[in-house]
Amino acid sequence: MIKEATYIGSYVREEKCPEPILPEYIFIGRSNVGKSSLINMLTNKDGLAKVSNTPGKTQTINYYLIDKTWYLVDLPGLGYAKISRDKREDWRKMIYHFLKIRPVLQYVFVLLDAMIGPQKIDMEFMNWLGENNIPFVVAYTKTDRVGSTKLPENIKAIQTEILKTWEALPTEFITSAEKNIGRDEILDFILANNKNFKEEIEI
Repeated sequence: MIKEATYIGSYVREEKCPEPILPEYIFIGRSNVGKSSLINMLTNKDGLAKVSNTPGKTQTINYYLIDKTWYLVDLPGLGYAKISRDKREDWRKMIYHFLKIRPVLQYVFVLLDAMIGPQKIDMEFMNWLGENNIPFVVAYTKTDRVGSTKLPENIKAIQTEILKTWEALPTEFITSAEKNIGRDEILDFILANNKNFKEEIEI
């Protein structure tokens, strides 16, 4: 369980971000995927990440220091937002540049909306991560809003699409910000990886 979650700052360029010393976990997904709600659920701190009904609310690289040992990093949403095409392209370039050069990046948590089937932009992004050797996991969001029959169907459809390109599925998490589902699993995963990170640094 997270004991302390502190907002550190918002940045528009990687070089302005905190010094790369602590392990970082990136959270990203299509606009309106429920990213802010998931972050607030994981940290058990309502309002830490600003929740909005307007897609594209996150427009910066947002850093949250967790228990003074690792960073949760909130990136702008992929795809649709009520902004100009040029601005959207600037976001894309900033995101991709950040992900490629950040030396302490541990995993990208790719958030996928469980209410809908596979989306082209999600698949293209995961393929790009693979092509650039950037480790990622998948977190299905809004699972509480899908019926018990439809949920496995939607997830299966997404998995099938992923396996058209990948030999195996990435690590997956089932989450619900409303029902606090997936918190323990995600935090256990991060803490286990942090232990490995610390051991590698000490070596």
